[in-house]
Amino acid sequence: MADASTRDLLKIAARRLFAHRGYDGVSVRDIVLAAKQRNSGSLHYYFGTKDELARELVADGARLIDDRRNRALDEIEARGGPRHLRQIIECLVWPSTDLAGDGKHPPKEDTYIRFITMLQMSHRRMFLDALEGKWASGYERALGHIRRFLQDIDPELVNQRLMLMSMYLRVAMSSREAALEGGKPHRVWSAEATMENLIDTIEGMLKPKPSKATMDALARHKPNGRLARRAKMAGYREDLQAI
Repeated sequence: MADASTRDLLKIAARRLFAHRGYDGVSVRDIVLAAKQRNSGSLHYYFGTKDELARELVADGARLIDDRRNRALDEIEARGGPRHLRQIIECLVWPSTDLAGDGKHPPKEDTYIRFITMLQMSHRRMFLDALEGKWASGYERALGHIRRFLQDIDPELVNQRLMLMSMYLRVAMSSREAALEGGKPHRVWSAEATMENLIDTIEGMLKPKPSKATMDALARHKPNGRLARRAKMAGYREDLQAI
């Protein structure tokens, strides 16, 4: 039990420091001191390296979010859905909230979303490796449903919208998490209407018919050849990462 407690303290301290300062702005010593550990070698004992600790933190949160997202999608599909795009957007948003897991209202938000948002910007390969290709299945299922709702839009534009949605969602949820850290209510992010409006704005990003200007630009710059299209699709997949 003492081992588990020490391990958890190190993980909580590291995640908070990474979220606040960025991965490169935190040393092993910083983590040990923030976790109030007397043994300077405790992080190496439990995790080996700072990199391995970060990878474990990524997997912990990704697994929780993915499990929640898949359960929500299972319920929708069992009822014959999804029937509306908004149902799928809700499956992207709500599983990434209340990650402290205490079920209190307002929820006590932690630091996970900010941690992975910053890690993706500074150490993208580490983030992707930590997911091990298996903690984003719910996110991929959700994107598959979204694509079916947007079949009348050029697939390349759909991928661009999904990429932009992913970026927007990470920033919005990081801002929310920061505002609610510690469980204190916030005049904007504690309001139920704010989250519903966030979902509205995501739906508004995805659904509109592309403008003539967009279609004209697409026609001018759309790549020719299968290899070029595959390369562009691979780039989109790199940017369509779950939170």
